[in-house]
Amino acid sequence: MHPIVKLVAQRLALGILLLLAASILIFGGTTMLPGDVAQQILGQGATPTALANLRAELGLNDPPVTRYLSWLGGILQGDLGTALTNGRDIADSIGGRLKNTMFLAFWAAVISVPLAIFLGLLAVRYKDRWPDKLISGVTLTTISIPEFMIGYILMFVLAIQLPLWIGSWDFLGSGIQGWLLTNLRFSSVALINDGMSLVDKLKAITLPVIVLTLVVLAHMMRMTRAAILNVMQSAYIETAELKGLRLLTVIRKHAFPNAVAPIVNVVMINMAYLVVGVVVVEVVFAYPGMGQYLVDHVAKRDVPVVQACGLIFAAVYIGLNLVADIVSIVTNPRLRHPK
Repeated sequence: MHPIVKLVAQRLALGILLLLAASILIFGGTTMLPGDVAQQILGQGATPTALANLRAELGLNDPPVTRYLSWLGGILQGDLGTALTNGRDIADSIGGRLKNTMFLAFWAAVISVPLAIFLGLLAVRYKDRWPDKLISGVTLTTISIPEFMIGYILMFVLAIQLPLWIGSWDFLGSGIQGWLLTNLRFSSVALINDGMSLVDKLKAITLPVIVLTLVVLAHMMRMTRAAILNVMQSAYIETAELKGLRLLTVIRKHAFPNAVAPIVNVVMINMAYLVVGVVVVEVVFAYPGMGQYLVDHVAKRDVPVVQACGLIFAAVYIGLNLVADIVSIVTNPRLRHPK
């Protein structure tokens, strides 16, 4: 068997085992949560008989192992269960929410990934000079501030103060002021629906995308910079420089291709964060995604919904890390061309 095929098969098997372990942890963690689900559904005025009947109906009296196997069997058949609070099918409810979360993560990735790689290459080109120090300083500042704080700052500055500032700029003229107020109007609430056009959706998610971009940009940029600088110390890079090649050519043709593996790893980790870690950002901007859906049902102690959301987040995180591992394996020339 070819080394690449063997390693990819091992990674796939490991990913399945990790997802199984994650399902056990998710189910066990939600089972151990304090409180009574039946009491939460029926309220404080429920009679003991009604509570006992509901517990039996929900299967809460069954052993945990039996409930886990039943839940896992449903998951394997595509059945995520039914929400306790409204009786709706969880898969139907999550479908639209997951699409919204992926939409938000996609546009954040479209902006942050190329920008991070470009800034990393730029920092390498001007290593230890003012562009490198400026890029590193700004990105370290943004990654040091919690995302909810960045969200509130942007909301205050761009959604509240900016229209007031533009309105006070009388020197611009009424026509320019009107155009700026129309085109630079940011919404503090990122509400989208299927009836909106793509342009309207992009306007609505502008602030959440900026927050997510600022949060993940620093990590990807610094990893790109570190990976390329590490490769730049190799002997073949010195040979290329002695041949008289320009620094940008050396970076583009020799250093960057050999630094792809660690860069892909960190990009995929941050892509996973864009999907899994958007909970706080979605809550701040009231965005109708998976994060907001999860928080709403955690407050209601709707265990099946929490379990389904947790498993989907785990699957996305494990899947993207699995893709990063496979890309790293495939891009390794020693594995592609074994002796």
